[in-house]
Amino acid sequence: MIFCVEDDSSIRDLMIYTLNAAGFEAVGFSDSGAFWAAIKKQRPELIMLDIMLPGEDGISILNNLRSQIVTQDIPVIMATAKGTEYDKVTGLDLGADDYLAKPFGMMEMVSRVRAVLRRSSSQKTQKPLRFEGLELEPQSCIVHIDGQRIDLTLKEYKLLLTFMENVGRVFTRDQLLEIVWGLGYVGESRTVDVHIGTLRTKLGKYNGLISTVRGIGYRMEDKL
Repeated sequence: MIFCVEDDSSIRDLMIYTLNAAGFEAVGFSDSGAFWAAIKKQRPELIMLDIMLPGEDGISILNNLRSQIVTQDIPVIMATAKGTEYDKVTGLDLGADDYLAKPFGMMEMVSRVRAVLRRSSSQKTQKPLRFEGLELEPQSCIVHIDGQRIDLTLKEYKLLLTFMENVGRVFTRDQLLEIVWGLGYVGESRTVDVHIGTLRTKLGKYNGLISTVRGIGYRMEDKL
């Protein structure tokens, strides 16, 4: 089931029609009130969420979704007519899985939905990852260091997951931006450096596992 939260009825109806025609089951909501009432009864596989909504806006809804254990891992694709980078960056930093700028094509929407669902499905089937004293559980998004749980932001978690899945592989900053922040992200690559810095701090004595490859990017390697 896909939930489409969009206050423009013509756009919402077209989205639902297209998704149903593509083989998905979709329902729509014009505001946050109807959406929250529905999500208490049924957990969707994915949420299409417009930023500009009457009452509670999409950014606030996303923030509430990511702050609740029962909804924090539901994939979300943000949509907005606003062209400012601020809304896009804010949504992605809060944990949106992808981003669509209005007006967008219906086939592009379907393609993005399928891609996000594939990524979500692959994460759910993964077994716990272990490297040195680190243990990461993809199904619950929990990380332990020497048996002690640590708290990571969503971006820090995704960075660590990427490195632990690909020990020894070098990632450029642009590649990490695409993997962790999404294809539509247009911010500066320094965003990666800042998040790597905070992740290293939280890894404590294992911070040296994430090394800087000068002039290229970063990689995880066993050099402790």
